Amino acid sequence: MENIITKVEVQKNNKKRVNVYINEDYAFSCDAELVYKYDLKKSKLVDLEQIKDIITADNLMKAKNDALKYLERSYKTEKELRDKLYKKGYDETTVQGTVAFLKEYNFLNDEKYIEIYIKDKQKRSGKNKLKYDLIKKGIDEEIIQEFTSKMEAGVEDDTAESLAAKKYQIIIKRETDKKKIYEKLLRFLVNKGFSWEIAKKAIGKVMEFQIEE
Repeated sequence: MENIITKVEVQKNNKKRVNVYINEDYAFSCDAELVYKYDLKKSKLVDLEQIKDIITADNLMKAKNDALKYLERSYKTEKELRDKLYKKGYDETTVQGTVAFLKEYNFLNDEKYIEIYIKDKQKRSGKNKLKYDLIKKGIDEEIIQEFTSKMEAGVEDDTAESLAAKKYQIIIKRETDKKKIYEKLLRFLVNKGFSWEIAKKAIGKVMEFQIEE
C-alpha cells in the first residue's frame, strides 16, 4: 500500500507545528519549517525512510531549541547539557547532533565554562573545591588543572584570609579557647577547598597565633 499525504494542517495551539496525515490517518507532527524543507503537501507520495528522516530532523530541532533555552538561564558544561537532554527523553543520535551544533557555534564550551566558573567562585573557595566541583560537572581533570594552575598568584591566599577573618568574628562570640578557635578555622578553610598550608598561613595572620604541630 502506498503512503500518500492526505492532509497537512497547522496545530491549533501551536502555529509553529503541523500535523501530517497519511492515507487519511494521523501519522506525525513536525516543525513547520520542515514542511518546506521536505516539500510536504497533499497528494505527495512518501516512504517509511522519508518519514523517519523527517521525524529525526524534527527531534533534532526540538532538542536544539530545548538546549538553547536551557543555556539561556546559565552557562552549562557539556555533561550537564547532555544529562538534561537525556532526561527529557532524547535519544543518543539526537543528543550527539545537538551537542555538535552547540559546539560549532560556541554555545557549549567547557574551557569557557571553567574560566567563568573560576572567576565567579574563586573569591569564595580554594583550588581543591573548585577542582572537585568542576570534576563533578563532568569536565576533564587535566583541563581543570591547566586552568586552576593559571589562577593569579596571591588570590587564593587573600581569599582564605578574608574568609578566615569573617569566620573568626563569628566563632569568638561563643568560643574563647585559642586552640579550639584555630582548629575550627582550620576545618572551615579546608572544607572550603584550601590546602593545609594556605589555611594555616591565613589563620596565623588573622589570629596572630601559632599552634604546635
